Amino acid sequence: MTRGAAATDRRYRVERSGDIVRLEETSSNTTVSICTTFGNNAFDIRANGVDVLWRPYDSLDDFKARGQGRGGTPFLAPWANRLDEPAFYANGRRFPFDMDIGNVRGPVPIHGLLMRTDRWQIVDMTADSEQSSVTSRLEFFRAPLWMKQFPFAHVIDMTHRLSDGALEVTTRIQNLSADPMPLAVGFHPYFRLSDCPRDEWTVAIGARTRWILSDAKLPTGDMEPIERAFEHPCAVRLKDQELDHVFSDLVRDDNGNATMSLWGSHQRVDVEIGRNFRAAVVYAPRRPAPGSDDPFRGDFVCLEPMAGITNSMNLAHRGGYDDLQYIPPGGTWQEAFRIRASGF
Repeated sequence: MTRGAAATDRRYRVERSGDIVRLEETSSNTTVSICTTFGNNAFDIRANGVDVLWRPYDSLDDFKARGQGRGGTPFLAPWANRLDEPAFYANGRRFPFDMDIGNVRGPVPIHGLLMRTDRWQIVDMTADSEQSSVTSRLEFFRAPLWMKQFPFAHVIDMTHRLSDGALEVTTRIQNLSADPMPLAVGFHPYFRLSDCPRDEWTVAIGARTRWILSDAKLPTGDMEPIERAFEHPCAVRLKDQELDHVFSDLVRDDNGNATMSLWGSHQRVDVEIGRNFRAAVVYAPRRPAPGSDDPFRGDFVCLEPMAGITNSMNLAHRGGYDDLQYIPPGGTWQEAFRIRASGF
């Protein structure tokens, strides 16, 4: 149940204006804005009034009209990143896409079906002494053209929760179908720093293994220890680096969480991901050449929680990946990641 258009506490506040929900924590001066009609994207996070996220357009209307879902914190489902053919495999069967429908981005299918959807519905808004939060629901099974491409009936509940200066995003997926549902979702948040140039940014990757990619950015099935991928694997300076890498065997703390980090002179972003996010992607393209008008290449780094590696469903079918998750019939999958910004 949505608890009114706005709810307040001395420390926390949540308010809704049209299709935008704004979470606020006054003690840390942190705000989060979520657009429910654009993929349920938390498109704006500010710490002390400073942008933590990158997006290609300043105007939300331009972002929705031309942004293609890039920027902010896109949710990628029912598959994340690329597939190696216009089909996916599950339960020993091949499920070809109907490319004439036009809702699969091809010829290399990428980022699923939901990045720009306006079908999310708010089911709860809360502000109390400990948090401000909003929960939205997407009933995937009600969309015939989605079901045509991915015939597993399911419901997704997503909660954005602001507490103690950190945004926690919890995703819960219920499988309503009679067959096990393959789980290959992920998030693609775009982070930026403003205290120093990109060449001075540093990325830390809490992983032990990197997957070798083909020229098409697809895992070949081969892996290497992260020590072979980078001269200093614990902290990689972005100067002269262009990253689009897939990692697994994540380094976990006692609670099962793994952390990826980005920092500059004094600003820092940490992304902590739960144990059911089994993989991570780091994407940091080189900055555009002077005079370039490409809005999708800029000074940003994506630290991406993933349920599985890129092309996990198809690679698992061929015996090249053994960590694909399935949701049993009637079962649920749930996991969270947290974004914490400091020094802004």
